[in-house]
Amino acid sequence: MKKKIIPSKINGTITAPASKSHLIRAITAAILANGKSIIKNPTFCHDTVSALNIAKNLGAKITKKKNEIFIEGNFHPKKNTIDAGESGLCLRMFSAIAALCETQICITGKGSLMSRPVFEIEKTLAQFGAECRTKNGYLPVFVKGRLNGGTAKLDGSQSSQFLTGLLFALPLLKSNSELIVENLKSKPYIDLTISVLNDFGIKITHNNYKLFKIRGNQLYHPKEFNVEGDWSGAAFLIVAGALGGNLQIENLNINSKQADIKILEAVKMAGAKIITNRNNIEVKKDKLNAFEMDASDCPDLFPPLVALAANCSGTTILHGADRLIHKESNRAASLKNEFEKLGIKISTDGNIMKIEGGEIIGGKTFSHNDHRIAMALAVAAIRTKAELEINDCSCVSKSYPAFFENFQSIGGNIIQTY
Repeated sequence: MKKKIIPSKINGTITAPASKSHLIRAITAAILANGKSIIKNPTFCHDTVSALNIAKNLGAKITKKKNEIFIEGNFHPKKNTIDAGESGLCLRMFSAIAALCETQICITGKGSLMSRPVFEIEKTLAQFGAECRTKNGYLPVFVKGRLNGGTAKLDGSQSSQFLTGLLFALPLLKSNSELIVENLKSKPYIDLTISVLNDFGIKITHNNYKLFKIRGNQLYHPKEFNVEGDWSGAAFLIVAGALGGNLQIENLNINSKQADIKILEAVKMAGAKIITNRNNIEVKKDKLNAFEMDASDCPDLFPPLVALAANCSGTTILHGADRLIHKESNRAASLKNEFEKLGIKISTDGNIMKIEGGEIIGGKTFSHNDHRIAMALAVAAIRTKAELEINDCSCVSKSYPAFFENFQSIGGNIIQTY
């Protein structure tokens, strides 16, 4: 699917989509609970559909309604294969949870997930006594438990998602466990994990994210759970407001533990006006200037940050670019390739990305089948000098299926879809 977008004036009120990161964690906890959980305000994007299918394969009973999901927990795998789709979170989380089973389970996936390294899963599960093998460090992953308590070391430099999986699995063991974690990135996502675990009755302690202590013999308790609005998806809306006018975004918890709430800091530094209330924010455009920000713990913000920086006077500096290689695309390369087509110069040197703000001239671009690249290009089109064409837009369904519909509802000027 292609879309052509021309300069737009952004105005109005919109509700942020539900957070898939929050929801997938809640689904996982509900699978492991003994009883029925009710999850409210879900999103049925591709990644959460993958999580729900995994839940069924692991024995949970699922009933979906428009605004609720009923999950009756029953961890008893029906199949020996788990398909994570294109969800890195599902792949890494359920690799750890599969090791609770004594039978072998194969975890596989699709698309870009097949090229993401999983060496750390193989290495760490072996330390807890589980059998695990991969295809030279890549999918598929074959796991056979059962996990034993004890102590293991984990390298968290590539992703925090496997640590999240272990934090879900280890409380169910008979004995206590400890995780020594080195070079942990995306610490806010671990805060989010621990928050969801606490909601379902599980307690985790840690010492500055370096030593995690997990008590065994804990029980998950079913719960009525409300999914937060998604700061990752809302980041594109916030930047849209900063570039194009005046926008109020509802259903956002300003005290959220989601990593991408840091978008507020970036937009303020750039010069846009932000008014925050308990559950919504208002964004007003103003003169925008270059800024410097460390996005190491929130790498998913790079695409909306680049769209913002492209419209700022001066050179913006973003730290954390080394986190972008193993995403749905190599995002550092994808952002450079596509924004330079639009007249914006981007350079990357190790961990640092520099974006020289300037005039966005328009042109033909490609999403690289990466949902966040597609949304970043759409937002950048708000201030383009000529029409901007985005090829392969359907990939937004991975996280935000209604993005283009929502974008158009607030003034995004989509002149053609084909």
